[in-house]
This record gives sequence, structure tokens and C-alpha cells, in this order.
Amino acid sequence: MTQQTSTGIVHLTDRTPSVTGPEMLAGLVPPPQFDQATFDSYRADPAHPSQEAAKETLQRFAGRGEPAKRGGLFRRAPKETPMKPGVYLDGGFGVGKTHLLASIYHALPARRKYFGSFIEYTALVGALGYRNTVDLLRGADLLCIDEFELDDPGDTMVMTRLLGELVASGTRLAATSNTPPNALGEGRFAAQDFLREIHAMSDSFQTLRIDGVDYRQRAIDGSSVTMDEAGYAAALTAAASGGVASDDAFHDVVRHLAQVHPSRYIRLIDGLDLVGLRAVHVLSDQSEALRFVAFVDRVYDAQVPIIATGVSLDGVFADEMLGGGYRKKYLRAISRLNALTHSASAA
Repeated sequence: MTQQTSTGIVHLTDRTPSVTGPEMLAGLVPPPQFDQATFDSYRADPAHPSQEAAKETLQRFAGRGEPAKRGGLFRRAPKETPMKPGVYLDGGFGVGKTHLLASIYHALPARRKYFGSFIEYTALVGALGYRNTVDLLRGADLLCIDEFELDDPGDTMVMTRLLGELVASGTRLAATSNTPPNALGEGRFAAQDFLREIHAMSDSFQTLRIDGVDYRQRAIDGSSVTMDEAGYAAALTAAASGGVASDDAFHDVVRHLAQVHPSRYIRLIDGLDLVGLRAVHVLSDQSEALRFVAFVDRVYDAQVPIIATGVSLDGVFADEMLGGGYRKKYLRAISRLNALTHSASAA
């Protein structure tokens, strides 16, 4: 494992992290940004009543619902519809699905519960083997899967089989998902695609649609912050004087990401207070772009600000990509890049 520095400048390209199966399992908890996420701290947008409705349903799923109303003296209390063992949060990016998912995790009184992205669970299967993973997770009270990937049929089938075995043993599930390839058009809601892809598991999930606008764009404008070389150098020096900042050419980072499994991207940024990317350019290769999206997701989870020179990061994905089957992934990444570059400029 790469030795961590307390202050100074480091290079992402010098880091070659490794993660063991037990370490992966221990890391299946909400990201730092959602350490304190609760239903009470979820700010539902009054303009979109589905947000408050989803919160109330999820509170009941987590065992925090309002007590059932009693009937009159001679009337029985109305029966509540039993909840399915799984809930699926369906909505666009930035409407608070991950916050609600983390709220379920924190609210559900459980001895064993896990929270991870789809890629973390598939990486666990890859590291430990399918049967060992089932044995380790069997008996868990709750499994939260953020951003259930529908891009890879093989991984989807493995996860469907895994979840089926866990539900049969009493595990409850909560999930969000992205949009599958070639789901053109608006592309914001993916419930039907999700249920179709998990076929045999679909009856185990109750779908909750959450409307809304991206909360990350409510307080900032719709573009990323780009620095000139002098501003970049000053920000990097300031961050490195009191913490750890990374400084790399964008091209080198993109190339390095191809050498590191996406499940290890979180370790690339261990201990960092700032990520610096020099000479950002437009990505036209789909594989490179998707790896960068996965990296951005981990940086956002860790809430590490980004500074950059070159092409504005909201323009890092080629136009044809934004019109293709992975449109939703790229738009979510742009939303997160906007927020992370604004947080750096505000620091």
C-alpha cells in the first residue's frame, strides 16, 4: 500500500493501491459525505411532493414510520400493505437518492448491514469468488446498492443471482440504478429497465419514483471552475502547505486509471485534501471516459475538491458521448465536477 504523507504534493500516477477482500467488506459503509445522513436531514423539495412521499415510505421500510392509527372503539385499525423485501429508488441524479439510501442504512436497527456501490460488490465477488461472497454476506439484515449498473449483462446476472440468494435467507435490499446503454430520450427514469434486467428479482422490489432537479445545481451555476496556470499553482501550494494535494497532468491520470481496477480508485485519493489536474482535454474514447466517471464518483464520495487547467471539466466529454447511451452517467459526472471545482474555489 502507498505510504501516506501528512502534507505536501503527491502524484496519483505514483500510487498503485491494492485492496484485499476483507478490506473491501469492511469498507462497505456509506461514504464520508453521508456519515451523518438521516431522514430528518433530507431536505425534500416542496415543488416535488414525490420526494417527501418517498421519504415517508422509506422510513416505514427502515422501521421508523408513524405508528398505525387505531380504529375507533369497535373498529379495527386499517391494515398497512406489507412492504416488499426490497426498495428501488428511481429518479434523476441530484435528487437525493444516495442520501435516502444512507438514511435507510443508519436508521435500520441491524446487527449486520452493508452499503456499497454496484462496482464494490462485483469487485468483492471478483476478489473472493462468488460462493465465498455469498457465505460472507448471508445473514446480513440489509444490503444497500448505490448505482446498480445495467451496463454489463454479465455483472448484472451475477448480482441478480447474489441478491436472490440473500433475499431467500432474509436479507432486505435497497437500491438505486443508472440508465442502461441505448436508453435514449429523456433517460432520467430507469425503473422499467432495472426491473427487466433483474427479471426474477423484480417481484422483490417496490419502486419509488423521486422527481426533482439536481440539488448540486441549486446553489451554483452550471459550469466548472477552470484556473489559469498561476491560479492553479497558488491553489496547489496553499493546499499543500496545510494538507496533501495531488498534482498530475490529466492525460497521465487518464492513462493511469486504465492500470488500476475501479474498485481501487478510492484508495488513489486516500489522505488527499485536493486533486489537481493540469491540461484537461476532451475525452473521445468511451472506455477512458467511463473510467474517469468512476474516478469522479469516488472523489465526490470523499468530497475532495478539484482544481484544473485546460478545458473546463463540464466540457470534458465529447458531444457524441452526451448524446449516446451513457448520457446519464456523463451528466451526473459533470454535475459532480461542477460542485467539486466550486468547492475548491470557495476554500
